Amino acid sequence: MSSYPQPPLLSASTRTESTFEEIPIINLEGAHAGSTARRKLADEIRDACINVGFFYVKNHGIPQEVISNAVAAAKRFFALPQSAKDALDIHKSANFKGYTALLGENTNPKNRGDLHEGFDIGWEDFSGETRLDDGAMTGENVWSDDLPGFREAVLAYYHAAVKLGKSLFPLFALALDLPEHFFDDKTTKPAAIMRLLYYPPQTGEVDDRVEGIGAHTDYECFTILWQDDVPALQVLNNDGKWIDAVPIPGTLVVNLGDQFARWTNDVFKSTVHRAVNRSGVERYSMPLFFGSDYDVKLEALPSCVSEDCPPKYEVVTAGEYVKSRLEATYAHSKSEH
Repeated sequence: MSSYPQPPLLSASTRTESTFEEIPIINLEGAHAGSTARRKLADEIRDACINVGFFYVKNHGIPQEVISNAVAAAKRFFALPQSAKDALDIHKSANFKGYTALLGENTNPKNRGDLHEGFDIGWEDFSGETRLDDGAMTGENVWSDDLPGFREAVLAYYHAAVKLGKSLFPLFALALDLPEHFFDDKTTKPAAIMRLLYYPPQTGEVDDRVEGIGAHTDYECFTILWQDDVPALQVLNNDGKWIDAVPIPGTLVVNLGDQFARWTNDVFKSTVHRAVNRSGVERYSMPLFFGSDYDVKLEALPSCVSEDCPPKYEVVTAGEYVKSRLEATYAHSKSEH
């Protein structure tokens, strides 16, 4: 007798035979409606998670003013003198908070570096309190003293995006045939890392080994991305074709990361993507990487294993996994500091 039931998530009916050519748009208007509307929404999310790994969301609830203020703050930060930014260099932080210079990351080891600047923060409330019990990822944020209002504008967007992320977990639970509140005790301390990103225009002779950000998968459960109107984001489909995730006004992009892939035994896709800014103009984006609490063990969910599809991954904690991936990403530039 099989020790695993045959879960419906693994049945052929949940998957499409053809590869995707576009990224779906999902309306979150029904996220807080009755159970029928939430079930319908969860089914749309399930299809996107199994077959694409990416989707846009509209009616996401983050006010435009909050977004605009954070973007303006990011532009002010990246316009600072290089010396002021270097004072906050991410290599001075034990847990990856602060500034990343051009080519300071190399997400794709086959490349020469990522052509963007970044600024990373983790959880912090408006009073300045940070969490000191995040295990492998414990560490305070760093802020510039040269930009009045910068911290407040960035944190306002950060907390709005965290609120959105928490509201998505019940829908992901329904999509996985789990109780709506399954993830509640696993997201009590949102393991959310946010980045401000600046991509200068990539001009001149084309070197395919230098991209805005190289081909990669994200590390956490899912990412909530605001992108400006400059096209750069591309998603790799099952046929090895790059699909443009074109900017759509009023939407955010959500994509799944490795934590959900590990948790769901690859039923949910953590899809390879990259950013290449050949537009001739500057590009800005703000991803928030949302994971479980850092002490949660990433074990394959019961609805995602069967006798024919046993667990694929060793069990690790979320914090250990994220830190190991970040260490690999920044390893090539660590020696310079």
